[in-house]
Amino acid sequence: MDDPWRGGGGGGNRERAGGSYRGRKGGDQPRHNYGEDYRGGRRPGYSRGRGGRRPGYSRGYEEDEPPPPPPHLWRGSPDMGHDPDYYYDGGRSEEYDGNGGGRRRSPRDPPPRRPLPPSPPRRLLPPPSPPRRPIPPPSLQRRPFPPRSPPRRPLPPSSPPRRPLPPSSPPRRPLPPSSPPRRPLPPSSPPRRPLHPSSPPRRSLPSSSLPRRQLSPSSPQPQPRPLHSVESRRTSDPVPEMERSRPLDNLPPTSSKCMDKVLPVRRPDKGGTSAIRSTIVRVNHFPVKFNSEKIILHYDVDVKPEVLPKHGRSVKIPKSILFMIKEKLFSDDPSRFPLSRTAFDGEKNIFSVVELPTGKFKVEFSESEDMKIRSYIFTIKLVNQLELRKLVDYLSGKLLSIPREILQGMDVVMKENPARHMISVGRSFYPVKFSENDDLGQGIVSSRGFLHSLKPTAQGLTLCLDYSVLAFRKPIPVIDFLEEHVKGFRLNDFRRVGKEVEVALKGLKVRVNHRLCKQKYTISGLSGENTRYLSFIAEDPEGKSSSKKVGIIDYFWEKYGKDIKYKDLPCLDVGKNNRKNYVPMEFCILVEGQRFLKEKLDNPGARKLKDMSLVLPRVRENNICELVRSRTGPCGGDVINNFGIEVNMRMTTVAGRVIMAPELKLGGAHNGRMSKITVDRNKCHWNFVGKSVVEGKHIRRWAVLDFSAYEDSNRLRPNEFIPKFIRRCAGLGITMDEPLLYQSAGMNAFSNVDMLRELLLGVVDRVYKSTRNQLQILLCVMAMKDPGYNYLKWFCETNIGIVTQCCLSFPANKANDQYLANLALKMNAKLGGSNVELIEQLPRFENDDGHVMFIGADVNHPGAWDSGSPSIAAVVASVNWPAANRYAARVRPQFHRSEKILNFGDMCLELIETYAQVNRAKPEKIVVFRDGVSEGQFDMVLNEELADLKEAIQRGRSYNPTITLIVTQKRHQTRLFPENKRAMGGEDRNLSQNVSPGTVVDTIVVHPFEFDFYLCSHYGGIGTSKPTHYHVLYDEHRFTSDQLQKLIYNLCFTFVRCTKPVSLVPPVYYADLAAYRGRLYHDALELDRSGPTSAATFDERSYRLHGDLENTMFFV
Repeated sequence: MDDPWRGGGGGGNRERAGGSYRGRKGGDQPRHNYGEDYRGGRRPGYSRGRGGRRPGYSRGYEEDEPPPPPPHLWRGSPDMGHDPDYYYDGGRSEEYDGNGGGRRRSPRDPPPRRPLPPSPPRRLLPPPSPPRRPIPPPSLQRRPFPPRSPPRRPLPPSSPPRRPLPPSSPPRRPLPPSSPPRRPLPPSSPPRRPLHPSSPPRRSLPSSSLPRRQLSPSSPQPQPRPLHSVESRRTSDPVPEMERSRPLDNLPPTSSKCMDKVLPVRRPDKGGTSAIRSTIVRVNHFPVKFNSEKIILHYDVDVKPEVLPKHGRSVKIPKSILFMIKEKLFSDDPSRFPLSRTAFDGEKNIFSVVELPTGKFKVEFSESEDMKIRSYIFTIKLVNQLELRKLVDYLSGKLLSIPREILQGMDVVMKENPARHMISVGRSFYPVKFSENDDLGQGIVSSRGFLHSLKPTAQGLTLCLDYSVLAFRKPIPVIDFLEEHVKGFRLNDFRRVGKEVEVALKGLKVRVNHRLCKQKYTISGLSGENTRYLSFIAEDPEGKSSSKKVGIIDYFWEKYGKDIKYKDLPCLDVGKNNRKNYVPMEFCILVEGQRFLKEKLDNPGARKLKDMSLVLPRVRENNICELVRSRTGPCGGDVINNFGIEVNMRMTTVAGRVIMAPELKLGGAHNGRMSKITVDRNKCHWNFVGKSVVEGKHIRRWAVLDFSAYEDSNRLRPNEFIPKFIRRCAGLGITMDEPLLYQSAGMNAFSNVDMLRELLLGVVDRVYKSTRNQLQILLCVMAMKDPGYNYLKWFCETNIGIVTQCCLSFPANKANDQYLANLALKMNAKLGGSNVELIEQLPRFENDDGHVMFIGADVNHPGAWDSGSPSIAAVVASVNWPAANRYAARVRPQFHRSEKILNFGDMCLELIETYAQVNRAKPEKIVVFRDGVSEGQFDMVLNEELADLKEAIQRGRSYNPTITLIVTQKRHQTRLFPENKRAMGGEDRNLSQNVSPGTVVDTIVVHPFEFDFYLCSHYGGIGTSKPTHYHVLYDEHRFTSDQLQKLIYNLCFTFVRCTKPVSLVPPVYYADLAAYRGRLYHDALELDRSGPTSAATFDERSYRLHGDLENTMFFV
């Protein structure tokens, strides 16, 4: 599908001002040619040569990033808001081998002419043919040609060289009618690019002129080596048909997929200047120095069993086994495989600063003393040379496309030392040993670790490291764990808690201690009988005697000399593929590093874990500095030193600014007149004392559905709650009549969807019969949280079309004034009221008469344990201007764990039409906030989702709004620590120790040249505040730093659910809430077994709102 800003052409696809020019014939060469940047050099490591595999890298407890995007080749025209200095005029034509002479030979063509001599360069054609340019020397072959002098394409491989025509030769024959003539290249077309190695060769040059990639002068020249076999028990049998290593000289250059892409915009200035005061903060970015002349060699690793399984299918080897195989290979031949000069990502990639032997190697080892030796074929292939000078070029702005493969390689190097000494969970690392002070009870322990990454910033490359806390199961004997974890567990009364034990142990990994063994086993269940009654059929491995039945107790005594102590407990089944393998519990120990979900902790354990996680800024800062200096941390050991990497152990000090908070508009409590209020100076909070909402909705038709009526405790007292709630709403300017209906029910209705459905329909029907009108809102009171809440929300919002507000009976009975006010604010927003507005219009749009729309987009993914549920995409958009505080939402299911929003343009177009219905005018300016994407997905957002939006918009005639696209990120590791007391925020500085609301950092620790900044818009009363990272990808409004930062900060005061600024810009906050509501819809569909089938969870119609709620804020 063409981008909406591209124009088509007869001979292919010609971009308006920076795209590719594609010929119809002779243009089918592979597109993975060697990339070139605008200076003519080879574009660094976006893809590799033959046999290369892109490494996969995870992003913390976020999901794995996709492969690096293809290089960007154009930035877009100046009218799209991009810097004219980085706008390319003209397209690339060489990648398709067009522009004359590129068609296949026809039988009607004349016989081929005599070829030219091989050595001399081409001679120019005499008139009337235009002269050909001579072939440049090797050093200039990849430089751009002078402006306005388009190069001619070389002859295609299928065409023989032509000899010069004599002066009297007639003009060339025209192309046959079936092959239309090619269009000429535009005057500004860029220079040609060499073909990919897999393309057919063109006319060969003398061998002395062929360019060859070299290592640095200090590196020894590689030589081919014979095949070697490394094994734990030496054998004389050679490995058949093994590939010999290839010299580095023959390594093909890095290739990259050439496509015309939009690049993120450049920073429009040197940062903002507007502030009420300046501040100095320390940032957990540690400067990294590296040798720019170094070359890191990237090797691809493939490990397979020497003997494939009987079924013939390849079996995935666990990471732990891969690590042991690699360690065995390296330890048996340390001279050729130096461990301290290499880094392994645990899967498919090895990075090294010295040349490693390539080819196939046999590795033999045994996982335990009584297991047979297994043989594996360990294949090493050199796929790329990572030249660190290209990272320097990118940091200095000379190279526009990020050398992501170099950063990923260096990131693996920084993770090598902690990976050897610590427990790895995603991108985080935690110590193996734990302290008694970290015990959370129930056999669970907390562990203090860290997560880190390398970031290109304005001061150069930095290491960003943050403190992290996670709960793990203790690595103790299984029986000891059960005594702590399972309530009521007794050795002499196991059957009473047998089911709880199986639930607690199933899926956990254990080691055995009755023999020497490194192998880890996974518990698949428990044996059906106690140990004293268990037996199995033992077979003679040599076949000399017949099989016999052996008891487990006798077997362990005869085989290992172990007497089983607890004979009245069942054994653990650690078998695979439905094959039983029983091991007594007393011989099993839990493997370290098995995470325990915090949601399953009891209340004391959950509080302790929260206290350890939400530490004060000073404590977090000290913890981070200790982790950076740790011997087991990323800077410990000698690995990074061998790679020429050095880390400064001091945090970066940055000058920040505090932006002024906006003035807000509220209503008067009695006279209804609008009043202007100024927020609190330190916390930026406000309240409704003596004030009311801007627009309060009159709630005439509402009902109460009390699910706590039959509970022994936590039963609602309706005669007290309802009058207090009505009075509190009146104080806020929200008129509420007496409820039309009070319906009693029990919590058991949530466990039966049919009963719940009938109950809801009954309430709606009774109200309609008495008033001939639909309910405005239904207040549901619950005694406790229940999964049936999901079905209640789905059925009311997609089937009945009723707005609901749920609350718990315990806080409702307390009737706290603030609690009742929060309930009222949410109900008023759901019904279309306005709680708070800004006095002044938003920056950059103050003097514009046109309408402005703010869009937020997010995707909610299923849990890591869920392998089949859809991801839920949500797009919200403001529908009023200039208040911009009412939103409508669209929710859609999409492919499992797919971050790209399918039909993003259609969803946005629906919301634009909604805006037009409400305001009788379409928005002329659109600002899109996209949440949940990493740097590696920026290209997808820019060149796929944005293109989809533009295409959808351009379907309407004479409608072309300007667009700005901003990515918001909360899942990052950057933290801000106040340098002085003034930065903490006045009188409250001794309590929170956090930076003040409105603190902005947009220098030194931000991107070298792209438009991004950190904004801490909220007050951090607990723990350490985390700023939100805003990264502008596309900007047709030409925001300055001050304008955009002030606009986002002001929007944070318009969130409808609270009386303080929030940490995330509201369009994204609402999109996150709407996507989560879609997840509840999915869970409700799973519960309703009598209704839609499981296929309905992917059916878009199951997530569509009722027509009465489509344009309401039902999700708040």
